[in-house]
Amino acid sequence: MNQIKFANIDFKGLTKEILLKETLELKIIITASADHIVRANEDSDYGRLLCENYTTFDGQIPYVFAKVLNTGTAFEKVSGSDFVYDICQYAALNNLRVYLLGGYEDSNRIAVEIIRKRFNIEVEGFSPKNLPYPFPEGHDKDILDRISDFKPSFLLVGFGAPKQERWIDQHKDTLLTFGVKWAMGVGGTFDFVSGKIKRAPVFIQRAGLEGIYRLIAEPKIFRAQRLLRSFRLFKYLL
Repeated sequence: MNQIKFANIDFKGLTKEILLKETLELKIIITASADHIVRANEDSDYGRLLCENYTTFDGQIPYVFAKVLNTGTAFEKVSGSDFVYDICQYAALNNLRVYLLGGYEDSNRIAVEIIRKRFNIEVEGFSPKNLPYPFPEGHDKDILDRISDFKPSFLLVGFGAPKQERWIDQHKDTLLTFGVKWAMGVGGTFDFVSGKIKRAPVFIQRAGLEGIYRLIAEPKIFRAQRLLRSFRLFKYLL
């Protein structure tokens, strides 16, 4: 399998074509921003998750540096917020189901309605109470029972990093028995799909300033902390 070593992480999700290719096992997709990469370098177990699964270049700054350092390898920037639509289009063409898990309740509900209308696919969603990870057994059971009943091929999890990736990894064997073939952490993507939060203009994304734009649009302490932590990326490029 083609892959790129960047900032101590093995990136295997180099193109959308690779990501959408079905495998016998559950394909876990991690769209990695600078924050993901920093966390993975500072937490060995989280680093293992990124290296073992299909990690993509999401953040613009890591992507640009990776392009400079890997001129002989073709790869794409695959943002979760964009790739969600590719997934829905693929599901529509192949008669597959999509499940939206997490996010704010209103964002999840509206996102489900918009996706169903736009792509004419079978899609459902559920926004459980926001609890610290690991979840209580009953909380997990409720989530898993809902997924089992719907039997989606694609599971999009909006718990935020690193909670969403840890949760998927914890339940990967169970999810596979439900028929889930792809699982991806999507952070706050349901806010974008629903229209609750407007995504940064393309020129801001390409300038690597999307994190700052999101902080201004939704000023919260955890977003400021995430932005500051992202600057530590340069430490792991040396």
